[in-house]
Amino acid sequence: MARRTQGRNDVSDRDARVLARNSTELTRRGLFGRSLASGLGVSLFGGPIAIAAARPSGGAADGYGPLGPTDANGLQLPAGFSSRIVGVTNQQVGSTGHVWHSRPDGGAAFAADGGGWVYVSNSEEDDGLGGVGVLRFDSDANLIDAYSILTGTSRNCAGGPTPWGTWLSCEENSIGEVWECDPLTPGSQGVVRPWMGKFRHEAAAVDPVHQHVYMTEDRGDGLLYRFIPSAYPDLSAGVLEAAEILDPMGQGAITPGEVRPLAWHAVPDPTVSQGTSTRLQVPDATSFDGGEGVWYESGEISFASKSDNRVWRVNTATNEISILYDLATTTMPELSGVDNLCVTECGDVFVAEDSGNMQIVALTPAGNVKPIMQLNGTADSEITGPCLSPDGQRLYFSSQRNPGVTYEVHGPFLGPRVAVPAMGSFGTALFAAMVAGAGAWTLRDRGATESGQSP
Repeated sequence: MARRTQGRNDVSDRDARVLARNSTELTRRGLFGRSLASGLGVSLFGGPIAIAAARPSGGAADGYGPLGPTDANGLQLPAGFSSRIVGVTNQQVGSTGHVWHSRPDGGAAFAADGGGWVYVSNSEEDDGLGGVGVLRFDSDANLIDAYSILTGTSRNCAGGPTPWGTWLSCEENSIGEVWECDPLTPGSQGVVRPWMGKFRHEAAAVDPVHQHVYMTEDRGDGLLYRFIPSAYPDLSAGVLEAAEILDPMGQGAITPGEVRPLAWHAVPDPTVSQGTSTRLQVPDATSFDGGEGVWYESGEISFASKSDNRVWRVNTATNEISILYDLATTTMPELSGVDNLCVTECGDVFVAEDSGNMQIVALTPAGNVKPIMQLNGTADSEITGPCLSPDGQRLYFSSQRNPGVTYEVHGPFLGPRVAVPAMGSFGTALFAAMVAGAGAWTLRDRGATESGQSP
């Protein structure tokens, strides 16, 4: 995939071996019982390894047609796209016996055995009534199961997928935490990650190259955080940092069109044991006006700030930040109420609206701002949890309220396939390194066990 190598030119053979060792080590420990192949197929390559053709470089959304008439599910979609409802709040999901949760929010899709996949969805209910629900689909997109993977938490807003196949569910309250959940084990309970900070967590995104986790904070004076695990990909310990946008030329606040360097400052007390909120522990950090969705793709972090209607982009290799979209200055003001977002492997940024026109709007690599979905007939709600299935053919999202409804839209979201190998040179080399690493660890464990030593 040509675009996927962009921003990763600094990845050496040694880096590939480090990634291989870390991913294998996670599997070797048995975290959540996940297999190495499952973790690989989720997000490091953007979908299942079995995909037989790469996608074209450059955005695909520019090729979608205009929104058509409202369909039976209340959605306006381009020609060639179709919708179905897969979950409704307080109603049983098909014949599964599982009742779909209220206030569905952030979500992501993960590859499952047999060519199927799952869609995870947070519940933003308060007072210990939040958590995470899952919809499971077989390889033919039949909805075959639904279940919970986290209960007893509060205001699970957004979150993010990890390259090793877990879901980071983020609590949006003053002492909210990150819970790492197993999408493929029904009835499991996530593991809290306190060193990732206690604050109004919104979303999280993992940079697998530099081994950092970026997180947003939903406050008017919220910060952009970066968590550096002590032993990636183990998130049980590490250093939490907050970003400062530097001003080397003395120009004042950053404006559209500028590219600024970032500085990162350690948060002294991430668990707030001394009572001072994380955002107040770093006086030099830059405030972002209502941090929302964040997503990693091809060496870049994209995230939204809702109160100023901006979408930001961080180049993780150069450690620089810029403004991708700004409602106040754009000549294409199609997007307002920016909220959850996801980025496709073609480079399109799908941004869901909180109120606004109840749309999902694509910010394309060509610089266009294009609505790709609009929900009609639902008042006082917001669009949440957009993400593509691992094969890129289905878009999942929810309308959070009145009632909460989770949708699936099927169509050519990534454009036509290109008849070239799926993973590209970097992906092929990395996959081979991971397989080799898995074999090495297996042999090492076996030898240690036979000799009576701990692996």
